[in-house]
Amino acid sequence: MAKAPRRNFIALAGAAAAAPAAAQAQASAAPAKKVHYRNGKKPEKTPLFNGGVSYGNLLFIAGKGAHVEGDIKVHTKIVLDEVKRELENAGSSMEKVLKCNVYLNDLKDYKAMNEVFMGAFGPEPPVRTTIAAAGGIPGNSLVEIDVIAYI
Repeated sequence: MAKAPRRNFIALAGAAAAAPAAAQAQASAAPAKKVHYRNGKKPEKTPLFNGGVSYGNLLFIAGKGAHVEGDIKVHTKIVLDEVKRELENAGSSMEKVLKCNVYLNDLKDYKAMNEVFMGAFGPEPPVRTTIAAAGGIPGNSLVEIDVIAYI
C-alpha cells in the first residue's frame, strides 16, 4: 500500500481546521428575527404583540384597523395608509407585499372595500384572502388588514 504524500496530509488538515470558521461565518449570516417598532423605539413595557417582525427578508405586519367614524371606504383608506407606513418604516413597500389578509366586519362591504383596495399594491397585487370576521373586528373597525412582504 502506497503512502500518501505528506503535503496532501497537510492540505487536508488545513481544510479541516478551516471548516469550523466557515461554519461560524455561515451561522452569523443566518437570518435573525427583528422587531420593527411603530415609532422606532422599543416600548417600556413588553407589548401583547408586535406590529411588525421580519425574519431574513420576510416581513410580517400585524393587522391594522381603523378606529374612527366613517364608512368602509374611509376605513379601508386609513388601513391601507397605515400598512404602507409600516412597510416603508421596515424598508419595504406596497409593491413588495406577497400575501394580504382582509377581514371585514360585514361581507356586504366587500365591493366598496375593493373599490379602494384596487391598485393600492401596484400593477401586480399580492395574493389575498378576504373573510367576514365572526363576531366583528375588535375596536369597531369595519376592516382589518395584515400583510406578508419582502424587504
